[in-house]
Amino acid sequence: MVNYIAIIFILFGFFFVSVAAIGVLRLPDFYTRMHASGKSETLGVMLTLIGFVIYNGFNLVSLKMMLVSAFILLGNPIGTHAISRAAFYSGLEPWRKKDN
Repeated sequence: MVNYIAIIFILFGFFFVSVAAIGVLRLPDFYTRMHASGKSETLGVMLTLIGFVIYNGFNLVSLKMMLVSAFILLGNPIGTHAISRAAFYSGLEPWRKKDN
């Protein structure tokens, strides 16, 4: 039963990482791409690592994976915000829909 729960977490994590990758490829400008990668990738990596922790059982390696997950939870949104802010202040204009 525990293996099925772990597989569900890993599959949901894979789904969110895939959505982030598709968003980076399909969205029109830098800011929307950063938004897609910042939000979906954080959740996807965290769900995948939690699935690995459940699958592996609770030991020292699982503790390390949980610490990595906590650092990703804190670091990825902060890094995304800092990069987007630096791009805005350097003069990169946000995408706007062109009128016909």
